[in-house]
Amino acid sequence: MNLLPWRTALLSVLCLAALTVATAKDKPKKTKAEYMGSVTCQGCHEEISRAFEKNPHFIVESHSKHGWKERACESCHGPGSIHAESASPTDIDNPAKMPPRKGDQACLSCHRNQVTQVGNIFGGHARSEVACTQCHSIHDSARKKPAEDCGSCHVATLAEFQKPYRHRFQEGGIRCVDCHNPHGREIPTALRVVSANEPGCFRCHGDKRGPFTFEHAPMRMEGCRACHEPHGSANPRMLTRQEVRLQCLECHSNLSVAAGTLGGPPPAFHDLRSSRIQNCTICHVKIHGSHVNRSLLR
Repeated sequence: MNLLPWRTALLSVLCLAALTVATAKDKPKKTKAEYMGSVTCQGCHEEISRAFEKNPHFIVESHSKHGWKERACESCHGPGSIHAESASPTDIDNPAKMPPRKGDQACLSCHRNQVTQVGNIFGGHARSEVACTQCHSIHDSARKKPAEDCGSCHVATLAEFQKPYRHRFQEGGIRCVDCHNPHGREIPTALRVVSANEPGCFRCHGDKRGPFTFEHAPMRMEGCRACHEPHGSANPRMLTRQEVRLQCLECHSNLSVAAGTLGGPPPAFHDLRSSRIQNCTICHVKIHGSHVNRSLLR
């Protein structure tokens, strides 16, 4: 049996292994990245640097209390010495191109547990992994309009503001963040509250707040949305039904009593064929609550 081919193959393998080890020793090891300062970043990213000077985040660059004075770029992107030498995007952290959960860690390193609307991570945006950079401009000084911020995802809600009876959203009279907390809260709903735990509607509609001596049960049990569409409606006063009588008879009818729900049937003299009776609020003017009349007449 001729063993020469096997000896030749074995020798070739040993030579290749030796060559690989020698190459690995000769290759310089990648040193640990070091902080270079924002001046180094400005050399290549001049346009971003000028815009950043008008951004609220520039306070990190100019004040020492945050611990990143003259190193604001590297506070989010990490030490940049290796990136400065190679100019390769892979040698620097970019939160905008990271997975949302990982990229948000750079933001939450400063914006966690602050006494502001920022920092809570219990909302639907966090659960759906909507990154901070999708809504916030980190470098640029220009701010998007709320319709561009929220409406780009919440298209159906934006369309509701096109209905005839609506909150004055297009005119700038109200913003999404006036009623909603985009960063979420410790409880499941993202709606803002006033006076600790009351619906945010009372921030503007304080006359409907109460407490009333004689309350209208839906106000206590379901809130404003029991009768009103919050964004916009095709019905006057942003009601969920096209007629006032239909709105009221959802609770005040024989059917509701038989089902054991709140409300009762109207008295017998209420002839719903009469236009005067069809508009319940002609008599029951204090439909949100009254201090003097149990039937909410005044």
